[in-house]
Amino acid sequence: MSQQTRPRSPCISRRALVAGSAALAATALAPHARTAGSGWDAVADRANGLEQLHGIVIAHEGETILAEAFRGPALDRPVNVKSVSKTIVASVTGAAIDRGAVPAITATLGEVAPDLIPEGADPRVAALTLEHLVTMQAGLERTSGANYGAWVSSRNWVANALARPFVAEPGQGMLYSTGSYHILGAALSRAAGDSLLGLTRNWLGRPLGMDVPGWTRDPQGFYLGGNEMAFAPLDLIRFAEMTRMGGAWNGEDVLSADWMRAARTPRTRSQFSGLSYGYGWFLGRADGVDYMLARGYGGQVICVAPDRAISVVITSDPTRPARSDGHFGDLRRLIDTGILPAARAV
Repeated sequence: MSQQTRPRSPCISRRALVAGSAALAATALAPHARTAGSGWDAVADRANGLEQLHGIVIAHEGETILAEAFRGPALDRPVNVKSVSKTIVASVTGAAIDRGAVPAITATLGEVAPDLIPEGADPRVAALTLEHLVTMQAGLERTSGANYGAWVSSRNWVANALARPFVAEPGQGMLYSTGSYHILGAALSRAAGDSLLGLTRNWLGRPLGMDVPGWTRDPQGFYLGGNEMAFAPLDLIRFAEMTRMGGAWNGEDVLSADWMRAARTPRTRSQFSGLSYGYGWFLGRADGVDYMLARGYGGQVICVAPDRAISVVITSDPTRPARSDGHFGDLRRLIDTGILPAARAV
């Protein structure tokens, strides 16, 4: 399989990105045999040594140079990616803005979906923006962590999340909460006149050739925003590569360059990992380059480092936690000290 020509300069033209993605679509999905004893061989050995890790797919310079399932489901089978779903919903938000379904990231809930606001809600709820929701800076009491079970047992997930007390002013810091993304997904559905499943299939799945199975819905029929989506790793690598290519895939702008620049701009910071956060992406830096990271419970990960021409999808046991000082920390070290240096050395 021949190497693709991929300029690594951050000043790469939009035309080159679109042309490059067309070539990528034909080549990147077939696993490329790695050379025994290479840096990628060492990466595979390290990944295999993490007993909670199930599978890994790595694309470098437009070719899939490592695709292995060490344990768990095969790479062509959809698996629950947990809170990586938040990154997908954030991308659907970008697509909604690109297509004019919502006017801007600064549009408020009162403008986009006023019928979602429960009677008697705090007046600040109507003024919450899509940006507050996509960066998890709504200021409302969290629905994640210890509050998650009671939230998903409620009769109306959107109303329950919006009726919670404000524990911070909107925009004043990240409060990790799946409820914020569920509100966001419901608002997009209302504004665009289609379900979150339909929007994800039409705006991401179809252009990327990605299967998007149905997933959990709330009592009102809204698909859960921010959790429980399932994707095959060999499909998800297309999403990662589209992100790396600035939103372009197979000659088509799946997401606009403007949205992609906005998505990778730091907006807040996680109190748990210390990583910055943009629009649905955690933002880190290692081995001299910046990278974008999607993270889900158990150790589900997408990592994209455009300046190193690298995209990574990792799946792990979804029933076990992956804390920053545990399995997720191991995965970050695999990326920081294994994958990124291996890409630099090629």
